[in-house]
Amino acid sequence: MSNPTPIADLLVRDSDSLAAAVSRLDASPLGLLFATDPDGRLAGRISAAEIDAALARGMNLSLRVGAAMVPDAGGLPAGLDPAELRKRANGSGNVIALVDGERRPVGFHSPASARRVPIAEPQLGGNELKYVTECIETNWISSQGSFVKRFEEEFARRLGVPHALAVSNGTVALHLALAAYGIGPGDEVIVPDLTFAATLNAVIYTGATPIIVDVARDTWNMDPEAVAAAITPRTKAIMPVHLYGQPADMAPILAIARRRGLMVVEDAAEAVGAAWQGTPCGAIGDCGTFSFFSNKLVTTGEGGMVVFKDDAIAARARRLRDHGMNPQKRYWHDEVGFNYRLTNLQAAIGCAQLEQLDGFLARKRQISTFYEKRLSKIAEIETPHILPDFANSYWVFSIIADCAALGLSRDQLMARLGAAGVDTRPLFYCMHEMPPYKTYAGNRDFPISAHLSANGLSLPSSTSITEAELEYVAGTIERIVGARRLARSNGT
Repeated sequence: MSNPTPIADLLVRDSDSLAAAVSRLDASPLGLLFATDPDGRLAGRISAAEIDAALARGMNLSLRVGAAMVPDAGGLPAGLDPAELRKRANGSGNVIALVDGERRPVGFHSPASARRVPIAEPQLGGNELKYVTECIETNWISSQGSFVKRFEEEFARRLGVPHALAVSNGTVALHLALAAYGIGPGDEVIVPDLTFAATLNAVIYTGATPIIVDVARDTWNMDPEAVAAAITPRTKAIMPVHLYGQPADMAPILAIARRRGLMVVEDAAEAVGAAWQGTPCGAIGDCGTFSFFSNKLVTTGEGGMVVFKDDAIAARARRLRDHGMNPQKRYWHDEVGFNYRLTNLQAAIGCAQLEQLDGFLARKRQISTFYEKRLSKIAEIETPHILPDFANSYWVFSIIADCAALGLSRDQLMARLGAAGVDTRPLFYCMHEMPPYKTYAGNRDFPISAHLSANGLSLPSSTSITEAELEYVAGTIERIVGARRLARSNGT
């Protein structure tokens, strides 16, 4: 991809004042500038870090950029082909000036120059092609085929549950789970305010009423105290969501459910590989659901899974998944069901993905450790809380920005990162704010979910992200924050 930021926006003269550089830095999505000499040749580079160091040495903003910049008479030739450019950059996460024959900056190279750093992307480097080819060669491409059963059995074995049913996506997984328990009109299901709409939609599909509650500040997940306060005689189930791979606080939720005789249906769509007190998410409550959308840690393109502990409920769910058909009497329907089956082609991909899951999780931990180490040092950035007995799978690493301190909204911060070639996503909008769901909020307050939603964003977290890309993402955030801090402190 071409650089998203024009080089002209990144240039300052070495004879300009530091005050002028501060102003230009604050507008730079990269948080840095290249300095040129009177003839327009590359002379150095400067960021908030160099200006802060200069001010600490007793310099003032009226002095020249040349007195504070990092000298740089190098740069890379602008005419290099992409492969040679990457080789000469030597895997660096830095931003490097590209210069013409007279050493005048005409562009720049960064890890985002070749491709935008994606938020997430599937990894299909295992046996996916081999298994899908087998499906095609044997003509088993629909929901009948050995890979469906194999996928279900291996998933159930991994979670330590007796039953797993593969379905066509994560949303129908939720709906099938609720339908199997007979939840319907007149019933209430408690759901968190900060989640994807599918959580509430699945409840609404059954005819039941979702009851929205606020989330807790430490987990970003359903607040157990809010759950307890929202229970009525019509409550039939609690649906905790393990948001972005972070387990919900299950101990009090389970205690409330046992005390009140309620079902616990886990929305673990984003939490394959996460665990609470050593138990995999999805296997903690009565049943759990998963999504295998293309951006998930395990993908089948589209697809999902429901896991059950109860034999009778699992049998009913299996029947409902296949049009409500009697398994012993073909084309005889015992009740109205659904066509929620997964194809053998998709299950083949899922089997290959499960073979790689441990490696995927290990890489996610490496990515989260890197981000945590670098970004937790920034006062204006809050990283996810690390809680005892909570094993986060870090589907996507998300942060909360102190937008008031930055003087930037979350969307403005995302726009600057986007201009630098870094893909981000906002945290989900609050359910209680959106027209289809407002009626389910009652008179309850949602200060925590509102704060997290307004200030949170997710960072590139693909298992394929390179070390140079990680350095670039973290470095860009550091420089943007540093430039903002410098500009605000000096009133420029």
